[in-house]
Amino acid sequence: MESSRKRRWLDALAWVALAALILVTAAHLATKPPAMPAYADVRAKWQPSEAWLYDRDGRLLDSERVNFERRRLAWVPLDDISPAVRDAVVQNEDRRFWSHGGVDWLAVASAVRTRLAIGGGGDRSRGASTLAMQLAAFLDPSLAQPGQRDWRTKIRQMRAAQALAANWSHEQMLEAYFNLLPLRGEAQGIGAGAQSLFGKTPAQMSRTDAALFAGLLPSPAAGAEALGRRACRIAHAKDCSAIRAAAATLVSGEHAARFDPALAPHLAVRLLDQPGKRVTTTIDRRIQTAAIVALRRQLSGLGAARVRDGAVVVLDNATGEVLAYVGGVGLKSTAASVDGANARRQAGSTLKPHLYAQVIEHGWLTAASILDDSPVQLDTASGLYVPKNYDRSFKGPVSVRHALAASLNVPAVRALVIDDVQQFRDRLWALGYHGLVEDGEYYGFSLALGSAEVSLVEQANAFRTFANQGRYSSVRFTPKEKAGATHQIVSPAAAFIVGDILADASARADAFGADSALRLPFWAAAKTGTSKGMRDNWCIGFTDRFTVAVWVGNLEGDSMRAVSGTSGAAPVWRDVMMALHAGSPGRSPAIPDGVEARRISLPGTREPPRREYFLAGTAQSEMAAAPQAARRPRITSPVSGSVYALDPDIPLDRQRLAVTVSGSVTGYRLILDKKPLGDADGGQQILPRPGSHMLALVDPGGRMIDRVRFTVR
Repeated sequence: MESSRKRRWLDALAWVALAALILVTAAHLATKPPAMPAYADVRAKWQPSEAWLYDRDGRLLDSERVNFERRRLAWVPLDDISPAVRDAVVQNEDRRFWSHGGVDWLAVASAVRTRLAIGGGGDRSRGASTLAMQLAAFLDPSLAQPGQRDWRTKIRQMRAAQALAANWSHEQMLEAYFNLLPLRGEAQGIGAGAQSLFGKTPAQMSRTDAALFAGLLPSPAAGAEALGRRACRIAHAKDCSAIRAAAATLVSGEHAARFDPALAPHLAVRLLDQPGKRVTTTIDRRIQTAAIVALRRQLSGLGAARVRDGAVVVLDNATGEVLAYVGGVGLKSTAASVDGANARRQAGSTLKPHLYAQVIEHGWLTAASILDDSPVQLDTASGLYVPKNYDRSFKGPVSVRHALAASLNVPAVRALVIDDVQQFRDRLWALGYHGLVEDGEYYGFSLALGSAEVSLVEQANAFRTFANQGRYSSVRFTPKEKAGATHQIVSPAAAFIVGDILADASARADAFGADSALRLPFWAAAKTGTSKGMRDNWCIGFTDRFTVAVWVGNLEGDSMRAVSGTSGAAPVWRDVMMALHAGSPGRSPAIPDGVEARRISLPGTREPPRREYFLAGTAQSEMAAAPQAARRPRITSPVSGSVYALDPDIPLDRQRLAVTVSGSVTGYRLILDKKPLGDADGGQQILPRPGSHMLALVDPGGRMIDRVRFTVR
C-alpha cells in the first residue's frame, strides 16, 4: 500500500516535472528574440539620408536630401558626442549601464515591486528598460511594436539585450544607441538631432542642451512646458528660466533650417544622387560666393517686378574646370528650384561672334569688310524674314568690327547669307551647343540672331574656345573627370581677331556708350545678348585666365521689364570679373601666327582710320562700300515669296504696291506678268490684282537681270 502510494507520488512528480519542462521550453521558445546583428554590420549598413558637396579644397558647399524616409546624417563616433550628453542620457535612462550585462535586474525587481504595490496601474515610464533593451528594439522593430508592452515582448527585449551585451562592448552599444534613436520630427540619431534641434554638432552641445536632449527621449513630441520641466529635473537646476527658454526655442523649430552653407543647391541636385555620397567638385568656394553676392545684389537692385531670376558660370580657361556654378539665388523667384545654369534659353545676339569667326576664318570677310546695315527682306521656306536692329534704326555701311561690337542684326544676317546656315549650325554643334538637334534649314537665317536655345554652361565653354586660341574641350565639374580631348574648332587667327573685336570698347561705344559695364580696367572680351520678347539677357566674356557667363531673366518665360544687356547681366559679369582679377589684372593675348596688322581707312562710313588685324594675305589699306554704280541691280521690294492681302474696306485704286530697285538702273525697265510696267528708276507702283504675279528687271539690251514672284489675295 505504502509502495503503491509512493509510486503514484513519483509518477505525479514526474508528470509535474515534464509539464514544467514543457512549459519552460514553450516559454523559452515563445520569448526567443530575433538574432541581433554584429556591431560591424550595423555600421556597414548605415546610410545617411543626405549627400554632401565640397569645393576643390574640401570645404562644404551644400548638402542634398536623397532619402526621405528618415533624416539621418553621417554616423557619429562616441568620442564626437559631448560628454555632458553621454552622462545625462546614461544617468536618466540607465544609470547602471556600465555595470550590467544588458538587463538591470535591480531595476527589474524595483519595477515589479512598484507595479504590485500600485495594483498594476499608474506609472508606465521606461522603468527597467535599459539602453541595451532599447537598442535591441531599434535594431529589430518587432521588439517594440505599438501596443505590445506585455511580459512576452519585455522578456524578448531582455534576452536580445543580453545577446547584445555578450557580443558588443558597452561603448559600441552606447554609440549605436545615440545613432539609431528616433528623435523629434523625422530626425534619427544624434547627428541629425543636434543639427535640427540645437543648431550644433554633437560635440558642441552644452549641459543645458544635454538636459533637453535627455528630456526628449521618453517623449520626443513633448511640448515646451513638459520638456522644460523634465529637462530642469534632469539638470537639477535651481533656476529653470534658461532651460524653459531653450525648450521653447527647440520646440519652435528655429534650428530646423539646413545646417550647411547652401552655396550650390542646383549643382548638388545635379551631382548628388545616392545617400551618403560625398562629391568633391572643382568649384572654388570663394569664387562661388562672389558670384552669388554679385547676382543677388543685381537682382535685388532691379526688383522682382522687372526680373526675378539669374545664373552665373565661371570656367578656368586652361583646364575647363567649373569654378562657380550658380543656378539661381532664390529671392523673389517663382521657380527657384529650376537650374538656370543648365536650362536652355534663346541665345539672342551671343551667337554672332561664332558666325563672324567662321566667315573670317574662311577669308570671306575681314574685320574691316563693309556690310550694309539697311532694310533687308529674305524669302524663306516659312515665309518672309525681315530682320531689324535692336533699336529699330539702321547705320548704313559699317565694318565687320563695328557690326559685331555694336551687335547689329542686319549685318549678321548678311554675313550668314555669305556663309551658310547649315555650315554655321555645324560649327555651333562642334562648339558644344548640343541643343541644336535640327538641321540648318529648320533654324533659317534667324540662327544668326540667336533663335536657337542654349544653356549657360554651353555658352561659357563656347566662348572659352576663343580664349584658348580656338581649341575646344569639355568642361569638368569634379577633379576625377578626365580632361576631354582638345579639338581645334576655330583657327587661332580668327579666334584672336574676334576676341580683339569683343574687347574693343571704342567699337561698341555707339551702341553701349563709352563707359558701359563691359569696360574693365584690364583686357577683357565680352558679348551681350537679348532674346526675342525680352525674355533672356546674356553677358559672356573672357580674359586670359577665366571665362564668365551670366544670364538673367524669368525662368517661367515671361518678359523682363526695361532690362537690356548692359543693365541686366553685364553688371554681374563685371563684378565677378573684378573679383576674379583682384590684384592680378587680365592681360591681352599675344598676336598668333597668321595675323598681320595694317593701318586702314574706311571712306564712306562713320568710322575713323584705325589699326586693324587681318589674316595674313588679306590686309588692305582702304576698305569702302561699293558705289551704287558697281552694284548689281536688283528688285528689293516686293521680295520674292511675299504674300499681300487686299483690304475690302479700302478702295482698290488706293491700294498700290511700290516697287524699289537697288543699284544703278538708268535705262533698265520693269516687266509685270510679261507686260511693261515702266522705267526701273521711275518710282513705279503696282495696282495689285488677286493672283500670282511675276515682276522682272531687264537691262537696256532686254536681258533679264532679276525677277521676283509674289501673290495677292
